Amino acid sequence: MERAKKAYKDPEFLNSPEARTVRILAEYLHPERKLKRAGIRHTVVFYGSSRIKPDDPDPENRKYYRMAEELAYLIGTWVKENHRNHGFGICTGGGPGIMEAANRGAKRAGVPSIGFNISIPQEQFPNDYIDPDLNFEFHYFFMRKFWFMYLAKAEIFFPGGYGTMDELFETLTLIQTGKKPRIPVLLMARHHWDSTVNFPRLIEKGYISEEDWKIIEYADSAEEALEKLKPWLKQHLPEF
Repeated sequence: MERAKKAYKDPEFLNSPEARTVRILAEYLHPERKLKRAGIRHTVVFYGSSRIKPDDPDPENRKYYRMAEELAYLIGTWVKENHRNHGFGICTGGGPGIMEAANRGAKRAGVPSIGFNISIPQEQFPNDYIDPDLNFEFHYFFMRKFWFMYLAKAEIFFPGGYGTMDELFETLTLIQTGKKPRIPVLLMARHHWDSTVNFPRLIEKGYISEEDWKIIEYADSAEEALEKLKPWLKQHLPEF
């Protein structure tokens, strides 16, 4: 009689409902191993629309793409110049649009460029500016979200759709409830956010407090955003 397949070499089992916990655990352990090998201990995470293009017909969208690339470049350059053994990387959802722009800026700055991709039917494919060893593919949204948050020392939100809004409100909820230590949550292009989310109305109705709103900061340029992030990064990255 032939030997039976070992469980961990049996594709049918590994892809079965019974092995779901194994797959979930793999999406924790595999990134952990690769990030440790790369020395990544701190990230700044960029979110924003996957549908924005560098040559977008909308001039405002083109501006957002350039701003995301420039901000990632400025952050990466500043960290390299001011911190030894920084263990730092720029992180995105790995796809096109704002994610591509931020990975592109990280590449220009010469800092680790991380992409946490997700298998979905449309729009989501790895961009060309992710470091090959830091290109991850997730099946489970909640494991991808874990890795976005776990190493994050700041989170930056550009205009985007459902996915961007989902990540924004999850971040705000985790900080509000104390499940995530307070970090900078920076919304780029204040005019966009003011016309999209009516935070004053939420305060007026008592759904959130003034303190809850103070979790958020705003910036309208890459340079302004960097200046707002510098004090926090000085405090939370290794010494100069």
